[in-house]
Amino acid sequence: MIFTTAALAALVASVAAKGSRTFVVLRHYGNGPLTTCRADPIISPGTASAHVHTVMGASNFGLNVTGEHLRQSECTTALPKADMSNYWFPTLYFKDPKDGKLEQVPFFYMNVYYFFEPTNDPIKAFPLGLKMVSGDAMLRTPPPGAAYGKGSNMDPSKGPITAASITCPRANFNPPSWPKDSDGSMAGIKSNQDGEGWGFPFEDCDGYASPMRADVHFPSCYNPKAGLDDYKNNMAFPSDDGHGKQDCPKGWIHTPHIFFETYWNTHGFVDRFKDLVGKESPFVFANGDATGFSVHGDFVSGWDEKALQQIIDNCDAGHAGIHTCPGLIGGVNDESKSCKIECPIKETVDGKLDKLPGNNPIKGWKYGTGGSSSSSSGNNLAVDIESAAPSPTNVVKQAVTSQAQTTTVVQTTTVQSTTTVYISAVGAKPTDAATDGKAVGDFKYAGCYKDASDRVLSGVIRANLGRVNNTACVSHCSSKGFSVAGTEYGGECYCGNELSKVEKLDDSKCSMTCEGDGADKCGGDWALSVYTKSGKVSARDVHEESHHRRHVHNHYMHHRRTPAGRLRR
Repeated sequence: MIFTTAALAALVASVAAKGSRTFVVLRHYGNGPLTTCRADPIISPGTASAHVHTVMGASNFGLNVTGEHLRQSECTTALPKADMSNYWFPTLYFKDPKDGKLEQVPFFYMNVYYFFEPTNDPIKAFPLGLKMVSGDAMLRTPPPGAAYGKGSNMDPSKGPITAASITCPRANFNPPSWPKDSDGSMAGIKSNQDGEGWGFPFEDCDGYASPMRADVHFPSCYNPKAGLDDYKNNMAFPSDDGHGKQDCPKGWIHTPHIFFETYWNTHGFVDRFKDLVGKESPFVFANGDATGFSVHGDFVSGWDEKALQQIIDNCDAGHAGIHTCPGLIGGVNDESKSCKIECPIKETVDGKLDKLPGNNPIKGWKYGTGGSSSSSSGNNLAVDIESAAPSPTNVVKQAVTSQAQTTTVVQTTTVQSTTTVYISAVGAKPTDAATDGKAVGDFKYAGCYKDASDRVLSGVIRANLGRVNNTACVSHCSSKGFSVAGTEYGGECYCGNELSKVEKLDDSKCSMTCEGDGADKCGGDWALSVYTKSGKVSARDVHEESHHRRHVHNHYMHHRRTPAGRLRR
């Protein structure tokens, strides 16, 4: 059964009323997802990802993907054979209130709406290999623009985008699913629809055949100058032209507006959390988010472009599904079969777990907020975290050992099944990071240093630079007046004037390839490649400055959290 909220119905009606564009739903078939796996070839190519994802789509999904590679897949979970795309999103876990163990919530099913909006632009098929991310995995506080009783916003000219939310179908909305007038500090926030809000609901989602659902809208304006891989900068939401049509910036390509509906059988656990109903949520996303504010999704297009264009131009099947479109190129998959692959990361992600895979700490509400908005989502929901004041960020991230330099991948495929085999390269060793004395502008490489959840460099946290490399990070920090720059995890940039704690690591710990420079290294997991004016880091000076900085930080946080002084992030 398909459940649609009033907001979704209104969106569909607005498309139909103007008569200029249509919509159609893409459905998946088979027994469960393609795989459940700690892999994310967009955010963490070539290595284990930060958290577990539930993955749908084409069987050539792996640690690295391209559109061409996806087109060669042996099978896909999508009903139309022409769609060899991948769709993925964070896996949901239940935290048992009695023993604290974590269990996967059974994935119910997924729908992907393809909206072809009213617009003055020609709507074009996704270019093969286009990579998109929407939502913010780092959020543990309400997304900018979220407010009690306020509707979602997809138009950047009308305020912050609120592209990701949670839907809780229920037989009766009395009491409400989200506490009345909640500001998000200790509970989720209800939108202007009874069944929709930001953050996990506190009530049981008992709608018939429609348990709790995570919703993600994706932007539909593609900037060809940014390119297929630059997920931080290549997409934006269209703006209203003043006459009810949604248009992209000049020179950009208007693509379909896709919308993920991912259903989770939360109702199946109700007997185990009935004492918590109306008080708190027992659910947590795989990234350690106990609030539900971090709903997000990823997409790589593997569509046959001709087939998708034919659907855009001719199909008005709506809820009947893309597989019913007249003249569908490529045909339809056999619904009696399943398409599944093994995860390339060998670890236990199901059963009764003591901790989340990847050792993600649980944060949010009663666990402490411990998070912020990040720049991981480009033009979608992200806010650049830059302030001269110390940031109260405590980023949720887990230990991942990079396999990129030590592993050879051999992939074999069979019809309806794909197996990825990893063979260790004999004698291989990690490539060392830059050596002491390497200059970047007027900064020098000072070594590899351990980072921590409260950030040892906190003047600027994860500067929004697009595809990061050491030169860009140093230049950015220097332009802001900082004397220390650091890169981490292959694509993050931090600035400051000192390290709050000094623990030097072997350079092999800073061996992750820079997103913006394949020939250079940008730190590692909880490891910073540090550049300073002098090429040195002073532990004594750092200790003295750190005491003052912590005092300022505590003072800042005290005022920030008062009702009158609360700031949106």
